Amino acid sequence: MAFGDPQTITIAGTATDFNNISRGINTSSYATADGLDQLIISHQYGKRTRRTARLQDTKIASDPFTAGLNNQYSLSTYLVVDHPVIGYTPADMVPYVHALCSWLTATSDNVIKALFTGQS
Repeated sequence: MAFGDPQTITIAGTATDFNNISRGINTSSYATADGLDQLIISHQYGKRTRRTARLQDTKIASDPFTAGLNNQYSLSTYLVVDHPVIGYTPADMVPYVHALCSWLTATSDNVIKALFTGQS
């Protein structure tokens, strides 16, 4: 079963459509019309099950070390849920995803900003 097409994600207050660009066994990829942003959903099955949602951004920016030259840079953000084949239901796992996202964005994003500065 695949997610619908398109998927809409709000980035910095702007709703952005991601259209399906490929489907494979246990994976689907979506991209914005300009191809600079991608959403990749994948599942790995084995002794444990790993479910990944990946949001990737690509941009062109000036290189601070080479005057006048631009380079392509990318950013990837992942949410990975790794769970045993049995023992946890989706209902068991959902509160943990909510808890982690809430913790990261608590207090005007101070926790996630601290993470970005290397705090552990």
